[in-house]
Amino acid sequence: MTAHLVFDEPDKRNRLDAMAQEVVGRPIDRSEGALKVSGRAVYAAEQASSLWSEKRADCAYGVFVRATVPLGRVASLASDAARAVPGVLKVLQDPRLVRHPAQGMARKSPPQDPSEVTYFGQPLALVVAESFEAAREAARLVRVDYETSADAELDPAQAPSEFPEKKQSAQGDLEAALREAAVSLDATYSTPSMAAAAMEPHAALAWWEGDRVTLCGAYQMVSQNAEELADALGIAPEKVRVLAPFIGGGFGSKLGIAPEAVAAAVASETLGRPVMVTLARQREFEIAHRRSETEQRVRLALDADGRLTGIGHEARVSNLDGESFSEPVQQATHFTYRGEHRQIRHEVARVNLTCAGSVRAPGEAVGVTIFEMALDELAEKAGLDPLELRLRNIPEEDPETGKPFTSHMLAEALRDGADRFGWSDRRAPGERRQGEWLIGMGMASAVRVNMLHKARVRVTLTGEGALVESSMTDIGTGTYTILTQIVAEMLGLAPDRVRTVLGDTDLPEGSGSGGSIGAASNGSAAFLACEEIRRQIAAGMGCPEEELTLKDGRATCGNRTRDLAEIVTQPLSAEGHFEPGKALKGVRSSTFGAHFAEVAVNEITGEVRVRRMLGAFAAGRILNEKTARSQCLGGMTFGIGMALMEEMVHDRRFGQVVSRDLANYHIPAHADVPALEVHFLEERDSYGGTLQAKGIGELGICGSGAAVLNAIHNACGVRVRDLPATPDKVLDGLCALGR
Repeated sequence: MTAHLVFDEPDKRNRLDAMAQEVVGRPIDRSEGALKVSGRAVYAAEQASSLWSEKRADCAYGVFVRATVPLGRVASLASDAARAVPGVLKVLQDPRLVRHPAQGMARKSPPQDPSEVTYFGQPLALVVAESFEAAREAARLVRVDYETSADAELDPAQAPSEFPEKKQSAQGDLEAALREAAVSLDATYSTPSMAAAAMEPHAALAWWEGDRVTLCGAYQMVSQNAEELADALGIAPEKVRVLAPFIGGGFGSKLGIAPEAVAAAVASETLGRPVMVTLARQREFEIAHRRSETEQRVRLALDADGRLTGIGHEARVSNLDGESFSEPVQQATHFTYRGEHRQIRHEVARVNLTCAGSVRAPGEAVGVTIFEMALDELAEKAGLDPLELRLRNIPEEDPETGKPFTSHMLAEALRDGADRFGWSDRRAPGERRQGEWLIGMGMASAVRVNMLHKARVRVTLTGEGALVESSMTDIGTGTYTILTQIVAEMLGLAPDRVRTVLGDTDLPEGSGSGGSIGAASNGSAAFLACEEIRRQIAAGMGCPEEELTLKDGRATCGNRTRDLAEIVTQPLSAEGHFEPGKALKGVRSSTFGAHFAEVAVNEITGEVRVRRMLGAFAAGRILNEKTARSQCLGGMTFGIGMALMEEMVHDRRFGQVVSRDLANYHIPAHADVPALEVHFLEERDSYGGTLQAKGIGELGICGSGAAVLNAIHNACGVRVRDLPATPDKVLDGLCALGR
């Protein structure tokens, strides 16, 4: 039986608040945690040797031959030396192989025919051998001749560009607002390209049984990935099964099907045996989607009362020619602050560099960070406290469309965070010192768009407990645990009596993990399935479902109580089908928060140390306080990396990635991250599906880097507009100030 809801009206029932089990919201441990810490959780690259994979014992291994030019065409590929390596089975050239990953939610193959070279490091062919080591050695021996092109574009600042029509907007007269402003700002900032750098690199194992292919892969949206793989292979989607029960982080880089998956499937079909293709860390940096670098110009007009009258936000980003995705830098600029005169200008440079795509919180991660830095500069020019400037400019409705907000907690988050952090102790730049260290505080707003997506979840209740099934994935965000909690709450069971199975396209289609849509969308579907099962139980007890209480494995209706095991003599099953409808069409839905940071800047070395950070966040109903907190901690750590160290460098002569491993692409280590505080504000948003919940996974990164960079200025007076704020840039700023 299917419980189908098209979400056309907000759900104001808040039913989870009235449930008796009191499981949802609690900071319970991850239901799959024991498997992970004991090594029993099997990831993609482990599938070939896992205990339940005996029939894949004859697995072969593939390694890519990659392009050594940024633009051209393969003229010939000499593989004699490679094929002479003991254990080599095949040097595979096939027009079905893909050049780079598909964009998130593409549902179709990315560009194929890898003989057409569009960036340095692009996969060209696959060497398959009995061992990974043999395949790697043989791939090194393949010689490729190219018909090269002198037209490669390797510098985003100089490359030809386009202006996507849908990403341009203007209202009022910004130039007049700037002329008439009591205080104005016109500043340009830049952020470098960045890598997702997930702990688990991309990997895929494929095998065929008749005309059906099964793929074990590290992917975030397996139901959509199955369609993408089918399109690449030229077969029907129902002939593809994708398995991804455990994923070691994705951050957007695993949203779409990628070269290793298509290559593994094609090679397996060709050889008639399972094939595993994994990317070494260096290949991960070269092939997986990067976050585009940005150049952003922010113009702000402020009146004498400290209210914004004009906002201009221009951004130049880059991507391969023909790619429709471009980093949505100004996504939150449209609605975060008031200002009747507005202009958004979005430019996309066409380059021959690694394909750009979604990386955690695409758009806001870099856009909010830069805009919040600009606001800090404006506050200083106006002589206003940065907190007060933000509070004065929170709009009552979407300032561009007039749409009402579904809920709006920015002011509450700012005030709550400021009180907890001790913002009132902030001093002027340079006033706090501890030896050669200058101490400062910074803050920023956190803003992220909120979305829902269609999702299906099947729940089966027996006398022993409940089974939850969906193709939805868990990339470390806590999906296993959250769905377990929702079902336990709705059906009156202890969480250990609920088993959740995810990451299998043979199961009902979940939304997949991306865009912070997972918990609210799939949780709503699980809720619907449980409501239907509750109706079946209530019917058996002769009472309306709304009067049924399920707690501790017992059902109560009126003055009658029975054990669930007595009632459920045969399995009760229902599938929840949640589908976004009209509810979010006429409103603006967003999550909000506030970041506060304290840093120490060494005036001799330019070193920056983050001493403490605090985040206050509002994201509707928090489904699990522990997993939600972990997501915010991760986002704030991302912000530290963005502010101080992360930079993906391409050689402007040849196009290859220079910082292509974790020795050269620096991310925050434990020593770089202080004690971080996370606080959640109580909120229920009736537009957040049946759970009144909103996405939390990406909110923590939005603006966190700005708080750190603003704190650097408060410590020593240096503004670093070209991220990251490495010691050399801070020293240059200190020297310019005469320190």
